[in-house]
Amino acid sequence: MKTIIVDDERLAREELKRLLSKYEELEIIGEYKNAIEAREAIETQSPDLVFMDVQMPGENGLDLLSSLKNPPRTVFVTAYDEYAMRAFELNAYDYLMKPVDEERLDDVYNRLKEENKVPQSVAEASTLKSGDKVFIKDGEKVWFVPMDDIRYFESEGNYVKVHFDRFRPLILRSLNSLEERTDDQMFFRVNRKFIINLNHVVNIENWFNGGLQVEMSCGLKIEISRRQTIKFKDQFSL
Repeated sequence: MKTIIVDDERLAREELKRLLSKYEELEIIGEYKNAIEAREAIETQSPDLVFMDVQMPGENGLDLLSSLKNPPRTVFVTAYDEYAMRAFELNAYDYLMKPVDEERLDDVYNRLKEENKVPQSVAEASTLKSGDKVFIKDGEKVWFVPMDDIRYFESEGNYVKVHFDRFRPLILRSLNSLEERTDDQMFFRVNRKFIINLNHVVNIENWFNGGLQVEMSCGLKIEISRRQTIKFKDQFSL
């Protein structure tokens, strides 16, 4: 998991790097001292995880998180407990108090590791492609849906919302597991929140910061992140 640290205090960044160094699946790709630097890094490097202070000069961590369209998982690390409710309203992944308790940090890491794990049943299953059908269950409702009818998958916390026809069932899966399972010539991961069916793209145009924007057959417009735009062009250009 590509990880960045955001804190205006150098010693706090150093201590957090030391604590995170024992987790083999975390790769610290950068550290930043304010929201301006952090926003640029998030937009250009697309980290999977951010450890961030709340109180910083200028824009604070909460304001930064609320301004991001497709924010990475964010763990706040702060000396102030009064911002916790606001942080979770913004879908922060967790909220840790300074000095960081290592057992709490272990808990955060273990949850992240478990969520990123591709289920064995998915790893051993065949790739889902055009012409296949999938069984979907959401509560008491069930569907047997052609893959061609699924317009896109949308991440909703620990669940994924499957968009087809007029239905939006939720399934207990991660986008990572669906990305492993679906045909990459048909379904493409455009950012942290969406995997789209390329056969349902009706328009595509250049977007900000070197990205692209696609319009789906249902009218929804979805941004392809800068990193995924590079992958998209490499995969599909003549």
